[in-house]
Amino acid sequence: MRSSWLIVVRHLWVLRARRPWMLIAHGVFEPFLYLVSFGLGIGQLIGALPGPAGDVRYAAFVAPALLASSAMNNAVAETTGEVWFRLRFQRIYEAIVTTPMAPGQIARGEAMAAVLRSTLSAVCFLVVILALGLIRSWWALLAIPAVVLIAFGFAGAGLAVATYLRQFHHHQYVQLVMLPMFLFATTFYPLSVYPEPIRVLVAALPLYQSTELIRGLTLGTPGPGVLFAAGYLLLMGLIGGVVASRRFDALLLR
Repeated sequence: MRSSWLIVVRHLWVLRARRPWMLIAHGVFEPFLYLVSFGLGIGQLIGALPGPAGDVRYAAFVAPALLASSAMNNAVAETTGEVWFRLRFQRIYEAIVTTPMAPGQIARGEAMAAVLRSTLSAVCFLVVILALGLIRSWWALLAIPAVVLIAFGFAGAGLAVATYLRQFHHHQYVQLVMLPMFLFATTFYPLSVYPEPIRVLVAALPLYQSTELIRGLTLGTPGPGVLFAAGYLLLMGLIGGVVASRRFDALLLR
């Protein structure tokens, strides 16, 4: 694990020349636009939604979903985009494996770096949500470790996917999964709008579980679903990490 941290340090040194504040702003700007347009704009027409602890402002309902989406998007972009480019074009990893660092350590380091960047952007967006008065409970303090868990889950999955992408246009397949999941995983409306068979399918999506985790904490309604979502994301990250480590071994030691 100590060697894996060297990958994180390497990325931090590179970011010093790339204006890291712009990366944070990019991670906050997009979900903030969605929050203003849907949560505060359309929300004026919708009004409040019924919730377990009483009526919930529409903006307060949408905000935690956008927070979860921000953590997801940054983790996936960092792994499927940046890692893929370093793996297929820059050939940085081929140089690193000539040192005592093993491919599996490189994979863990990349996952850690993705979690760090994703968490930083998501926490900044959490501050924006707090400033807008869209948090209703002190349970929201646990949203920070929850964001780390979401980033871990999607970083592991994204890292595994990145090892299977051969051409640049293959990234379109990633977006073909990400965009519908963002639109339909109860980001803008509750699960109850779907027929029963569809609910089962939507509930199996990782973004839905991420949204339920954050939404339960920020709205002050934690329950068994929060624990299930945490276990789901932890398992997804672990499985993705194992697959990514084995794929890194196969690609870099061939």
